[in-house]
Amino acid sequence: MITLGEVFETNEMIWNEHLDVRTITLGISLLDCITDDLEKLNENIYKKITETAKDLVKTGDEIGKEFGIPIVNKRISVTPIAIVGNSACKTEEDFVSIAKTLDRAAVATGVNFIGGYSALVCKGSTPADKLLIRSIPRALKETEHICSSINLGSTRTGINMDAVKLMGEIIKEAAELTKERDSIGCAKLVVFCNAPDDNPFMAGAFHGVTEADKIINVGVSGPGVVRAVLKHSEGDDFGTLCEKIKRTAFKITRIGQLVALEAEKRLGIPFGIVDLSLAPTPAIGDSIADIFREMGLEHAGAPGTTAALALLNDQVKKGGVMASSYVGGLSGAFIPVSEDQGMINAVLDGALTIEKLEAMTCVCSVGLDMIAIPGNTSSATISGIIADEMAIGMINQKTTAVRLIPVVGKDVGEQAEFGGLLGYAPIMPVNGFSCEKFINRGGRIPAPIHSFKN
Repeated sequence: MITLGEVFETNEMIWNEHLDVRTITLGISLLDCITDDLEKLNENIYKKITETAKDLVKTGDEIGKEFGIPIVNKRISVTPIAIVGNSACKTEEDFVSIAKTLDRAAVATGVNFIGGYSALVCKGSTPADKLLIRSIPRALKETEHICSSINLGSTRTGINMDAVKLMGEIIKEAAELTKERDSIGCAKLVVFCNAPDDNPFMAGAFHGVTEADKIINVGVSGPGVVRAVLKHSEGDDFGTLCEKIKRTAFKITRIGQLVALEAEKRLGIPFGIVDLSLAPTPAIGDSIADIFREMGLEHAGAPGTTAALALLNDQVKKGGVMASSYVGGLSGAFIPVSEDQGMINAVLDGALTIEKLEAMTCVCSVGLDMIAIPGNTSSATISGIIADEMAIGMINQKTTAVRLIPVVGKDVGEQAEFGGLLGYAPIMPVNGFSCEKFINRGGRIPAPIHSFKN
C-alpha cells in the first residue's frame, strides 16, 4: 500500500530534486527492410520507422502529464546501419543517404534522436563496416538527429586496433566538419568496448540483432535525488550510506518500471529493459560530482573519488535490480563532463584531469564521456586514449566508452558550447607525448585469458 508520505516524497523528488525519466527509447529492427536496391531500402526504412513510432512522442507526453513525471527525451534506436545497408550501399554517399532518411524519420515522428548509425567491428570489419565508418563525419554534419556508435572491442574477441586507429582519424574529421559549432558532431559519436545491445542512451544506442522486432526501453535519471538523500548523512558510516543510496535507487527504478509498463500497454509494444543509470544534466544540483561532495570529498577528483564512485555504482545496481526484473543497458553512474555542472566546476578548479577520469572509469558504467580537448590533438593521441579505455573494458569484462570532442580552434583555458542537454565543457589538457608508433602497429590485441570460458 502506498502511504501519503511516499506520495509527498515522490513529489519532492520530481519538483525539487530533478528526478525525471531520461528517455523512452523505441527499439526498431530494420532487418526486414534489407534489399539491394538503395532507393527501395531508404523507402522501407522511412516507412517502418514512421509507422512504428507514429504515437511514441504523443504517448510519452501523455504518460508524463498524467503521472506528473517529466519524460525528457523520446528516442528511437535501430539495427546497426552497417548491417542494414550491407547489400545496397557501395559508397560512402550511399550510407549518408540512409543517415538523411533516418533524420527525416526523426523529424516526422518528433523524436529527439535516432541511434544506430553504427557498426560492430570488435574482431574485424566488412567492406560495408568500413564504408559506414568513413561516412560518419559527413552523416553527422548533414543531419541533426542522428547518433553514431562503433563497437571496437570485447572481452571475448580483444580489441580491433585497426578500427581504433581509424576512429581517431574519424573523430578528427567529424570535429573539422562541424567546427563552426564547436565540433558538435563528435558529441554524437561514441566508441565502445563490450557495447550492450539494449542500451537506450545516446549516443551509443542501437537495436541489437538479438532483440525482438520492436521493444520499449526506459532510461531513468536522478543524481539530484541521491544527493538530497545524502545531505542528511553526515556522521553516517559507509554501511548506512550504502543503504540510503540503495533504497533511493530502488525508488528511482520503480518509477522507470512504471513508465515502461504504461508505455507497453498504450503502444502495444513489449517492454524490454529499464536502464537505471544516474545520468546527470547541466542543471545545478543534478550532479554526480555533488554526490561525491555530500559523501565528504572536497571536489570530484580528490583522493577517494574512485572509491566513492565504486560505492555509488554498486549500490545503484543493487537497488535497481530489486525494483525491476529486466534491468539492462549501462545501469550505474555516468560521469560525462559537459553534462554535469559539478564535474565542470571540478575541471575548472584543477581537481579533475583526464587521467583521474580514466581511473574512475574502471569502476563505473561508462567511460570518458563528453570531454572537450584541444582541437590540435593528433588523431594518434585520440586513438591512444580510445585504446586505453577499450583495454579497461576488455580486461574488466565491462562496458567502457569514449566520447571525445577535439574542439577545432580552441585550446586549454577556453570552453566549448553545445547547448541543451549536452551543456558546455572546459577544454581539458591531454598528455602531449606521442603514441603514434604504437597505434600504427595495426592488427588486433588478443582477448584476455579469462575470456576463454567455453
